[in-house]
Amino acid sequence: MSNTQPAAVASERTPLKARRVSFAWDRTPLHWLPGDPFSTHTMNVLHLLLPAGERWFIHVYRQVLPYIHDEQLRQDVIGFIGQESMHSQAHDDVLPHLKGLGLDPTPYTAQVDWLFEKMLGDRTLPPGRARKWWLMERVATIAAIEHYTAFLGDWILNADELERRGADPTMLDLLRWHGAEEVEHRSVAFDVFMHVDGSYRRRVRTWATAFSALAFLWQRGARFFMENDPSLLDGKASFGQFYRSGRRGTLPSTPAMLRSIPRYLSRAYHPSQEGSTAQAVAYLAQSPAAVAAEARTTEAG
Repeated sequence: MSNTQPAAVASERTPLKARRVSFAWDRTPLHWLPGDPFSTHTMNVLHLLLPAGERWFIHVYRQVLPYIHDEQLRQDVIGFIGQESMHSQAHDDVLPHLKGLGLDPTPYTAQVDWLFEKMLGDRTLPPGRARKWWLMERVATIAAIEHYTAFLGDWILNADELERRGADPTMLDLLRWHGAEEVEHRSVAFDVFMHVDGSYRRRVRTWATAFSALAFLWQRGARFFMENDPSLLDGKASFGQFYRSGRRGTLPSTPAMLRSIPRYLSRAYHPSQEGSTAQAVAYLAQSPAAVAAEARTTEAG
């Protein structure tokens, strides 16, 4: 095991706080990216995966807090938990709106809940090495997943093509608020893993598991939405559509996603080396939902 910490960019760290945002969905259409149900539904998979996934992050991190002996990192984890809680709630709130538009996500979300609560949940293990091993496996898996949530956050902050194509402003603000916070806290999960374990072999192994699971769940979610969209006669999802959407700029590009793999697997990798905290903070300072949340907090105080 090696827990040598790769070089972090100190200027990219910022104090983390939960922004208690809210969104009104009554004016958001089913295809919130006009004329592009595939890109719409591929991004809508976030609403299916994230509520259960981020509740799972929080559950695991509450268990790992006793292993964290660095006070600054401990505060980062507490801020991370607060932000993830709001992300889960915000995406969960979209699901009734989708159901009201004739697209009931319940069959898929039930499978996702099972994955995080049963497959990746707590196991009946004896105290000691076995129980700690399972905790460290999950901590490493979260670090791998957070590499991709930060990648997506950086992408959505720079996805100008969505605005050019008339994306619904409320949905775009939800995705960019969430994406900005993912960039803002992108180093926390990796720093926790390096602090409590740091095994390179574990990092590689859990990356392979996380990447495979995310790819499987995402394509399955996109297919579910396309096949059950009441406005489509024969909705289908394919890798070819994903690749072409990436080239158009309405989804992340496949080459960019592939280039992210060796970066994470490099022994010199640190999340602070990717994305821009300044850009994330700048968006959060002008996000309609985040600005409104700050105003409510100020009034309440």
